Order: sequence, then structure tokens, then C-alpha cells
Amino acid sequence: MPNITLPDGSVRSFDAAVSVFDVAASIGAGLAKAALAGKVDGAVVDTSYVIDRDAALAIITDKDADGLEVIRHSTAHLLAYAVKELFPEAQVTIGPVIENGFYYDFAYSRAFTPEDLVAIEKRMSELAKKDICVTREEWDRDEAVKFFLGLGEHYKAELIAAIPAGQTISLYREGDFIDLCRGPHVPSTGKLKFFKLMKVAGAYWRGDAKNAQLQRIYGTAWAKKEELEAYLHMLEEADKRDHRRLGRQLDLFHMQDEAPGMVFWHPKGWTLWQQVEQYMRARLIDAGYDEVRTPTIMDRTLWEKSGHWENYRDNMFTTESEKRDYAVKPMNCPGHVQIFNHGLRSYRDLPLRLAEFGSCHRNEPSGALHGLMRVRGFVQDDAHIFCTEAQIEAEATAFDKLLMSVYTDFGFTDVAVKLALRPEKRAGSDETWDRAEEGLRAALRASGKEWEEMPGEGAFYGPKVEYHIKDALGRSWQCGTIQLDFVLPERLGAEYVAEDNSRQRPVMLHRAILGSLERFIGILIENFSGAFPLWLAPTQVVVMNISEGQADYVAEVVKTLLAQGIRAQADLRNEKITYKIREHSLQKHPYLLVAGDKEKAAGTVAVRARGGQDLGVMPVSELIERLRREVLARGAGA
Repeated sequence: MPNITLPDGSVRSFDAAVSVFDVAASIGAGLAKAALAGKVDGAVVDTSYVIDRDAALAIITDKDADGLEVIRHSTAHLLAYAVKELFPEAQVTIGPVIENGFYYDFAYSRAFTPEDLVAIEKRMSELAKKDICVTREEWDRDEAVKFFLGLGEHYKAELIAAIPAGQTISLYREGDFIDLCRGPHVPSTGKLKFFKLMKVAGAYWRGDAKNAQLQRIYGTAWAKKEELEAYLHMLEEADKRDHRRLGRQLDLFHMQDEAPGMVFWHPKGWTLWQQVEQYMRARLIDAGYDEVRTPTIMDRTLWEKSGHWENYRDNMFTTESEKRDYAVKPMNCPGHVQIFNHGLRSYRDLPLRLAEFGSCHRNEPSGALHGLMRVRGFVQDDAHIFCTEAQIEAEATAFDKLLMSVYTDFGFTDVAVKLALRPEKRAGSDETWDRAEEGLRAALRASGKEWEEMPGEGAFYGPKVEYHIKDALGRSWQCGTIQLDFVLPERLGAEYVAEDNSRQRPVMLHRAILGSLERFIGILIENFSGAFPLWLAPTQVVVMNISEGQADYVAEVVKTLLAQGIRAQADLRNEKITYKIREHSLQKHPYLLVAGDKEKAAGTVAVRARGGQDLGVMPVSELIERLRREVLARGAGA
């Protein structure tokens, strides 16, 4: 006689074991119809799951995050069902849920085409409309292996054979299709209404390049039509804002096969880079940081001492000279410890804040490279704070204040905070990790922050706080971080003379605000769709003449603007003014100035702001003052 406790605290008693669906039906027909799954004592289960004990139960519908997860997982299986109906010789492998959707990998003799995707999606819709019942079955492992081998599903049989012998496995059947899965699934295909297949990509079996290449079909699924439409609209906007497309259009940078994962910055792009770097340099100086520079290549023995050789070797570029092994630095921390160690440090020197715009290289897989967002060569706005344990909270809260101010200046005000805790593979004792994790929690509390904790996501040497910013499309990007490290100072022999003349280990805070400058600039390009706020724009003002008679005056205006620190250029081409305006508008410059005979005679310019806004005619001095105010406003105008 199970007693079922519902989320509102009420309890329903039943004379016998009861399914999740039956409990929903006892509450109301509407809830039973909407039910996608249940959560029994915290575990998500099918609506057919039978409860034979006292338990807490929540009915999951499409209004719940867990419900969306079940919808997406079930839609992945619907995709496989449709593929098997249209292409019976295709073998199914795995189909997990991913952010905003799902994918499924297939082995097939030829490449799927865009026309195939249209046909598959159509068949998925047909199968969904049939409202086919989805049922869970439990099989013996060896029987399941034999069954799938009989179907010619060798990949699926291999997956099942890897499950320990004697273990019961679960399969899900919908119509003529049956698949291995832990579940849960929606009770019938009719619950799957709003989905779209997105693209096909290559993928290796079990993620190993030595194995056979499969085809991965990506899709997205949502609970409501308007959510699907909003997501597809966001993707359309994201494509328009793609930093690689805008990088070409605005002549900012390019990348090529001879230097995979490396960036060729063009003059305009490098001007943008310099605005970002010089702004950060000024902020760091104001915050009490000393800028340093460390070698790009260092001996293997240093990386062995730091633990990077053991824990990060596969991501490091290495070289050899005169029978010595070297590594190109993937990060700056060991080099900063060497600066700290050079000379005797006192407690009076702490906190010591060492900053570096350090050039780092990481051997990322070629398939993971993505424009500026994932590169092999990059620069970090990196810094390390050496302090005492008593200074951790003050330094971490000061960093938080600095970071939030910087993000505001760049126009990012929606920032989520996450605390990444000890990973399975780590250096240092549990006691050390306890102190480090609690130290960061205390700093977050002192900063008035709310945060999400992520077990197992910390660096191998210490926990870290991650700062995730949201862009104009609502996408989240992890940029800033502060990591608390008791391990590296010990491994590399860092110490200072304490007030009692004893030798003590400093605490090391690894911190970055922008992270990779390449990636952050990519985020800026997409966030502003290339229409940068005035203070960041590579070219802030373009001055154009109507005819040859104003060429000297335009050159004089540009000279005046440049003398005031305004990035201006002249367009003296023998073209119609409407053509010039249209062309420079496509380049998204903040201000376009036009000078004809009247403006020349009066010492004025006709001013057009980005977007075609006509600001009228004004003296050059008045324009300069307007530009100064806008630059100083920074985030307010971003």
C-alpha cells in the first residue's frame, strides 16, 4: 500500500503498486494527458514505471526542464526510427541529448544529403502523428547481443557486449524499431511535435580517429512551436553575426591552412585588438598589478615539476634542441612562479600581482578549431596573485569587483557565476582541496554573489570560479575565472619570509577576465554584429568630400580629429557621395561626415550616425566633444 508524496506536500495512498501514469490520472485527466515522465525520489522514470513503496513523486510535463530533456532524447530515437525506415541498411550507434537538441550517429554506405534530411524529417513527422506507443523492455545482455547481431546492427551489439555479463539491460520499442537505452522516454511518439533536423557532420566511432567514420545527424527539439521558432530565428541571427563572416566583410582578420588555429590580424582587426589590450592594461595598472613577460618555450623539467607534463602533455606543443626537450607554454603560471622565486620575498611584498598578456599555444584537435573561438595560438589577459591565506578573500572580492566593472564597460551586464570543484584526477590532498574550495565560497559570499556548484569540473591543481557572460542573442560564454591554488607554489618551491622569520608557502590565485583575447574579440564581433561601440571601433569616423573642391578641407578635418586621438580616415575618391555613404555604411563605421562647399566655408561637417541617423550640421569642435563624451561612456553606449 504505497503512500505517494506529491510536490505540494499532499499524500495519496493506493491499495496496490501503481504506475506514474495512474498517479497522474488520479490527480486529473489533464495532468495524465500532459505527463511525459515522472521523478520518483529524485530519479526521472517513464510514466509506465511502477511504484511499489512509499515514495516522493513529481509528474514531469513539457513545462519542466526534465521534460524537455525527455523530449529531446525521445526525438533522437524517433530520428533513428525514421532513418531505419528510409535506409534499412544504415546501422544505428548512439544518440544523446546535447545543448538545445540531440544527435544520432549512423554507419551508412554513402553520405546523407540535404535532400535526405528533408525526407527523414518528413518521416519523423509522420511517425509522430501516428502516436505510436513507446514501451520499455528488459533483456538479458547476451540475448540482446544476439538479437542485434541478427539485425546486422554490429555497432549496437558491440555497445551491449561491453555491459557486464549477467546485467539486465533496457530496450525501448516503438513500432518496428527497437533500441538500447536507459531511458526514460515519452509514452508515445505523439508527444514529439516541434523538431527540426539541422545538419550532417562526420564523427568517429567511440570518438577515436582510428575507428570507422560515421555520420552524425544533428537536430533540435522543443516543447512548444514558438520556442522552436525562436531558436531557429536565433540561429539565423547568429549566422548573420558569425565572426568569421564579419571578419572577412570588415577586413579584420583571416586564417589559412598553413597556420591552422592561428590568426592573421589585418590592420583594422589589430586596431580593435589594441583597443581591448590597452584598455585592459590601464585597468590592471589601476588595480595594482605589475606587468611581466615570460619565455614562450621552457625546458621539459619545469613542466614536469609543475605537473603539466603529466596532466596536460597531450595538449602541449614540444620541440627539441641540443638534446634537450622543450615545451611551448600552454599557460603562463609556471613562468610567473619563476619570477616570484627570483629573489627573497617577504610577507611585506604580499599580495604580489603579476600580469602578462602571455602568448600561449595548445595542441587542440583540428576538428575542434573554430575561427577565433577555438584556436591553437592565443593571448591571455593572464595574472597571478601571490598572497597569504588570510588575504584570499580580499583579493578574490577585489578581482570580482574589477571583473564586473570591465564587463560593464564592454556592454555585458548579465553574468552567471559557477564554482568548479575538485576533479577526479588532481594534485594535492583532500584537506588542501577542502581549504581551497571553502576559500572561494567565502569570497563569493563576501562579494554578494549567487553561484552554481559544478562537482568534478575544477583544474587539476585547484578549484575555480567561472564567470559566464550573456551576449545580445542570449548565448552564454565562459570568459573570466579565478582559481585558488595551494599546489603549484609547493611543487615549484615558492616561499616567502613570514613575520616570525619562518619560511611559508604563498597561496596562488590564477585569474583572467577576458580569457583568450582572440576568443573575446570573436565574442565582441558577434555580440555587436560588427557594429562596435565608438571606443572600440577600428575606424571611428570617415570624412568624405562631395567634390574635388573640398579635398583639402576634408584632409584638414581628418588631421584635426587624429590630433585629438580620434581614429579617422578620409575618402577623397572621385565617386558619388551616395555611393561612398552606402559603402562605408556596410563597413558599420560609427560616424560618417560629409563636407561640401557650405561646410567648408563655415568650418562645419554634416554628421550621420550609424544606422542612417542624420545629426545635422555641426562645427568640428562640437563633434569632437560629442565623440569624447561617447567614448568615456563606454558601456552605456555599448
